[in-house]
Amino acid sequence: MKGYRKILIAVNGSKDVLIQGLKLACDEKCWVTVVKVIPPYEGDLDLVGVKNIGDVLNGGRDKAVFEINDVAEAEGTLIKTRLEEGDIYKKIVEIAEEENCDLIIMGNNKRNGIKKLFGKNIVEKVINYASCPVLVVKA
Repeated sequence: MKGYRKILIAVNGSKDVLIQGLKLACDEKCWVTVVKVIPPYEGDLDLVGVKNIGDVLNGGRDKAVFEINDVAEAEGTLIKTRLEEGDIYKKIVEIAEEENCDLIIMGNNKRNGIKKLFGKNIVEKVINYASCPVLVVKA
């Protein structure tokens, strides 16, 4: 391809995006950062009856990081994993800039288009605001 140095792979539930991104990174022999952005929780925690919400949230985060690292290990690729909370498209763009990435890889679900995987035109917003190219792959 182009000779990328650093790639950011934005994942949100699809292992296909991660696998395809890691294969490209391996071909390009470049550094990889994988990010999963979790939208902030804005509800009333007293209503759900959970006594220690920190344990619940951290358990989900630990599982997500484990799954990402498990796929990377199976592909034989070393990665830097970032789990962030915030507005999804803004965090992806922000992290790509912080990490000096040359390319962002995101998924597009075959059935319902861009909205299915990330929702609310996240991919479109990343494309519009990112300072580097965005590669959208079928998930």
